[in-house]
Amino acid sequence: MFISALELFKIGIGPSSSHTMGPMIAAAEFLDLCKQYVETHHSSSVQAIRCILMGSLAYTGKGHGTDRAVALGLHGYTPAGLARSDIDALIERISTDRSIKLEDGLKVAFSAVEDIVFDRDVTLPQHPNGMVFELLDASAAIVLSETYFSIGGGFIATLAEIDQLVAPLKMESSVSCPYPFDSAASMLDMSNASGLSIAEMKRTNELAYIPEHELDAGLDAIWEAMRQCVEQGLIEVGTLPGGLELPRRARSLHQQLQDEPEQASLNDWLCAYAMAVNEENAAGHMVVTAPTNGAAGVIPAVLYYFVEHEGGTSGQVREFLLTASAIGGVIKHRSSISGAEVGCQGEVGSAASMAAAGLCAVRGGTAGEIENAAEIALEHHLGMTCDPVNGLVQVPCIERNGFGAIKAYTATSLAIRGSGQHFMPLDNCIAAMKQTG
Repeated sequence: MFISALELFKIGIGPSSSHTMGPMIAAAEFLDLCKQYVETHHSSSVQAIRCILMGSLAYTGKGHGTDRAVALGLHGYTPAGLARSDIDALIERISTDRSIKLEDGLKVAFSAVEDIVFDRDVTLPQHPNGMVFELLDASAAIVLSETYFSIGGGFIATLAEIDQLVAPLKMESSVSCPYPFDSAASMLDMSNASGLSIAEMKRTNELAYIPEHELDAGLDAIWEAMRQCVEQGLIEVGTLPGGLELPRRARSLHQQLQDEPEQASLNDWLCAYAMAVNEENAAGHMVVTAPTNGAAGVIPAVLYYFVEHEGGTSGQVREFLLTASAIGGVIKHRSSISGAEVGCQGEVGSAASMAAAGLCAVRGGTAGEIENAAEIALEHHLGMTCDPVNGLVQVPCIERNGFGAIKAYTATSLAIRGSGQHFMPLDNCIAAMKQTG
């Protein structure tokens, strides 16, 4: 298996990678299919597009802005392209148009209010986050249809793809990878045999697919987006959207820490940074899937603290992200990062595991200590459910990211102060997470 760090960490928008980013990407893909259909069949008889949301998307899609995401995707927008856009203004503009442009000036009818159906009666057996897109002709007959699943972290799979997958997940073949580890055990064996660190092996694998300058530029862009998200969240004020009327707290907390630094603990700083990110996510602003939107604050909080308080360098940031993505890839391959599929243990738990591994690496931890740190962090999230109030990524999600960052930091400290030998392997912990989920 191979999943690139640049795919696992994706710059996009909130509030949910599975309920916002995934549906937007699926809608954009279906738009391309519609354009191909019209071009191939030389058809001008198509009249409308319809989207049916099922399962978790139907039940919590309103709170996650799934309908807005689908509308944007069907108009050709992508999460990365919208990261710094005024989305409310875009939604207002496209909602008044009530049509979608295909090829050669051909338009088909589409209204987000009328043509996005929240079907709470049907859940597709393959995955809780299912959606069906349909292209209709003048008699309302379906001339083109595709079923998609939003499988977490902004990844999607079609019905044909997901039936061929076990996790389910969507990755590249590892045939071209010099170090094709698909488990923590094989990762450790390859590290010991090669004498390379986990980050070095991950970098070598990445370079089998993309040039080094592209990899480093991508990693730097991911970190810069994470940094901006933390810092923007620390200055924003007001009430979060969605109806719970929750006030933002990160700025006030951060101000208290700055005013009385002698009273500030590590936990306080980590919570301020993590909550800043997840308040930005709840507001629908730019975040990085790390590995999901619901868990987007854990890794940036730990990394931001390391850089700002401990003098971390740009080289160490890349090492952190490469190591974290190696662990995230193993978790995604052997279990899931989707909260709808395995609960919040798969989101915040995975993020904490990845953050602990990255921090352990930049602090000079061995491969064994890194694996130990990742296992400790994940182990103490097992059984955590995905239980957002009113389907919003706010309560308990925002605070939960702060706790995930704290657990990641603690796991790293325990692992580095240990011998690297431990009773429960990371692979077993991942298997337990999958079975529990």
